[in-house]
Amino acid sequence: MENDLLLNIKDLRVNFDVFGGTLKVLDGVNFTVSSGEKVGLVGETGCGKTTTMKAVLRVLPMPPARITGGEILFKGRDILQMTSRELGQVRGEGMAMVFQDPTAALNPVFTIGEQMDAAVKYSAAGDKRLSGKEIRKRAVEALKEVALPDPERLLKNYPFQLSGGMRQRVCIAMAVAGDRELIIADEPGTSLDVSIQDQILRLLRGLTDKLNTSIVLITHTLGVVRELADRVYVMYAGNMVEVAPTKELFSRALHPYTVGLMAAVPKLTGGGIANGIPGRIPDYLNPPVGCRFHPRCDQAMEVCRLEKPRFYRVSEDHDVACFLHAGEETGR
Repeated sequence: MENDLLLNIKDLRVNFDVFGGTLKVLDGVNFTVSSGEKVGLVGETGCGKTTTMKAVLRVLPMPPARITGGEILFKGRDILQMTSRELGQVRGEGMAMVFQDPTAALNPVFTIGEQMDAAVKYSAAGDKRLSGKEIRKRAVEALKEVALPDPERLLKNYPFQLSGGMRQRVCIAMAVAGDRELIIADEPGTSLDVSIQDQILRLLRGLTDKLNTSIVLITHTLGVVRELADRVYVMYAGNMVEVAPTKELFSRALHPYTVGLMAAVPKLTGGGIANGIPGRIPDYLNPPVGCRFHPRCDQAMEVCRLEKPRFYRVSEDHDVACFLHAGEETGR
C-alpha cells in the first residue's frame, strides 16, 4: 500500500492571520490517495476541505495563510520544500484542480481556444517539440473526451457564449489534457442544476476510470461520494474524524458527526423532516480544547473536553477519531 501512495498528507497545519487574531483552521490533517484511487472528502461548508487541497497545490494566498507544520508528499517528494520550477512541473504534469465555479475559473477576455492551448502547453512543458498545430490537436481531443460537440467551433468562442455545464466541461478538459495522475475536483457541480451536475460527475468518473487517474472529490453531498468514491474521509473543523471504504462507511458510520451527517440526509421515502446537527462549526479564533466536535456531541465525555482523539482502528481500513471507539491507534 505504501508503495502505491500518490499523495500523502502528514499532520498538516494551516493558520490564517486576520485582523482579530489567528484562525487555527487545519489542525493536524492526515490524508492519503493511492494510484488510481477515487477518494471522497466530505464535511460541512467551512470545515477546511478546500483549504487542504489548495495547500496541496500551494495556491493558498500567503499571507494571510501560513502553513505552520506538516508534510505534503506527492510521489514521495515534499511539495512544501519544492522550488517554483519543481512546483510548476508537478502542477503541469502531476496534478490539476477543477474548481466549483467555472465562470470564475475561465478568463472572460480570452477565447476557449487560447485558454485550452495554454493549458496543453503548460501540461506538456517538458516536451519542447510540440508545434502549435500539435497543441491545438491535443486541445480538440481533450474537448472531445468531455463530450463537447463541434470542438473546433467551440475553440473560437468566449466563455460567456457557453452554458454553465459547457464551461465546467472545458475546465475538466483542461485538467485531463496533460494525462495528469491526480485530479482534485472541488464540488464541480455545485453551481449547476441537478441534471447537469449528474452528467458532470459521471463524466469525471468515466474519465478517471479510462485514464486510470486518481481523483479527490470534495463535496458536502453524501450521495455523490456514495456513487463515485472508493474511500471516504469525513472532515470536521480542520480535523479528519473518520475514514473508511465507501460501503463500510454508509453501512457502519461510527463517529457521532458522521452519524449526524447521515441522519441529516432527506429520505425519498418521506418520514418527516431530516434531523440536523445542533450548534455550528466552532470559532477558529478560539477553537475548543480537545475534540473540536465535543460542544455539539450528545455523547461527549470528560476526556473529549481535555484531549484531542487520535485515529483508532475499528476494522480493516476503517478508522475513527473518537474516544467512544478507543483501542488500537493507527498513527494517522
